[in-house]
Amino acid sequence: MNTGGWAGRTALVDLSTGDIRIEKTDAELFRQYIGGRGAAAAVLSEMIEADTDPLSPENPLIIATGPLTGLSTMSGRHSITTKSPLTGTIFDSTSGGFFGKGMKWAGLDMLVVTGRSERPVYLAVAGGEEPSVEIKDAVHLWGLDTGETLARFDSPALAIGPAGERGFLTANVCNDYSHFSGRGGVGAVFGSKRLKAVTVSGGKKPDIAEPEEFRKANREALRLLTASPPVSKGLAAYGTSVLMNLINYMRILPTANFQSSHFDAAEKVSGEFISENYTVKKDPCWNCPVGCNRSLKKGKEWVPVPEYESIWAFGPDMENSDMESIIEANRLCNAYGMDTITTGATLAAKRELEGKFSITDGVRRIGDGGAPELQDGSLRYARRMGRPEVSMSVKGMELPAYDPRGIYGQALSYATSTRGGDHLRGYMVSPEIIGKPKLIDRLSFSDKPALVMLFQNLSAVIDSLIVCKFTSFALTEDEYASLLSAATGINYTAEDLMRIGGRIYDMEHGFNVEAGFGEEDDDLPERVFDTLPREEFLRARDEYYRLRGWKE
Repeated sequence: MNTGGWAGRTALVDLSTGDIRIEKTDAELFRQYIGGRGAAAAVLSEMIEADTDPLSPENPLIIATGPLTGLSTMSGRHSITTKSPLTGTIFDSTSGGFFGKGMKWAGLDMLVVTGRSERPVYLAVAGGEEPSVEIKDAVHLWGLDTGETLARFDSPALAIGPAGERGFLTANVCNDYSHFSGRGGVGAVFGSKRLKAVTVSGGKKPDIAEPEEFRKANREALRLLTASPPVSKGLAAYGTSVLMNLINYMRILPTANFQSSHFDAAEKVSGEFISENYTVKKDPCWNCPVGCNRSLKKGKEWVPVPEYESIWAFGPDMENSDMESIIEANRLCNAYGMDTITTGATLAAKRELEGKFSITDGVRRIGDGGAPELQDGSLRYARRMGRPEVSMSVKGMELPAYDPRGIYGQALSYATSTRGGDHLRGYMVSPEIIGKPKLIDRLSFSDKPALVMLFQNLSAVIDSLIVCKFTSFALTEDEYASLLSAATGINYTAEDLMRIGGRIYDMEHGFNVEAGFGEEDDDLPERVFDTLPREEFLRARDEYYRLRGWKE
């Protein structure tokens, strides 16, 4: 394999037998699917039947990097792919920070973990002439929260907290203290395997096939990122919470469990409010000039500033404007290792059905195991209560902080997402609200099926390279193709990338169909159709299926 861009090695670990193999990365597979999300989805689809129990030893955990990971700007990312215990779909979650760069520089494109250990263990990946992986005892780490676990290591690591150990379907995986593979219950799959953590150390920067061309492509990417106001002004100044006032002004801020789309006190939970009322510092990911990840000072400690979606989940979605309680709820979720969107949305459903309560007490009760009815997401809770309609979810995963009633492209993207209620499969907020690459009519389904398909295909490419999604506010498939071609020495055109993105999306859809999902599952909660025109939505979905070739 031409190792320009790619590390060239894949590790396979069976925790049931203790067997560890280091193999050459499948060159043709990575050329066809790039890396990251795409290559991992292809491997997963070959390894298991679609009806495999997500919490069985057979379900693999695939931690992957991409050919740009650890090389280009804003590329300190990795992905984790598995079959989701929350949704039952094929699933991947990407995370920033430093772990992805560390794994890539240690010499691995992919780490594939199967089986189930009898005792808690962690994996230690080390670079050298050849990468190595060791299975190490983690009994002394079992029961620790995510921060306590990561503090035991002196190199980049990822870890689960008590939620993952107990198999909560809200459980996520933490790395670098404030970054998370957040959704879909990925942490529960770690816990089912008795896998507490993975560490990476050593190694060297991978080769670049055409260094001078890569430098030129990276300089151009940096120029475009600097020239993009959403990136260099909004995100760089306030982090993701800069979206709060804008989304509320456009009346697409889901409030009170999507019972309305506007929150009167949004200003009190905005990025501007945080900057004015707290001491804040940037904690950028590896090689990131933006630094949207940040911390605020609480007494003598620094705690993560909640992301926009986390602020929404514990704020507007529960009609809460107390920033202190939102910060604390976010901190607790981080420590337990629980996804903030699913946890907050589940509590919002409980609030609608059972009345007001302390948000932080609610998070503590879930994390401590005292609220088993809430630990597996809003749909399972709502069904137990006999009110499934209060779960604002698609395919069992909760919708995030953009109301589809006022942003029709995002509505179609939510419904057709291959991993459930999710804005990152196709971020239609970009053209419909932010105006990138250009502003379009957000209250129309006209031309949206084709545009949604293109945005979803591009997202699949970005998640396979792997670079930060925020680069898409400034870069196009042409810039990504230039970076990939220079890194690998293989000529990729923009058209090649979009075809690969479509191939990845079709493969994910095919897995889900085999798992029992049908067109009727590509739908939205009934509540949103109080104003979203259902017949227009169904016609748009039919056209989307036709364009994808899924009708045949």
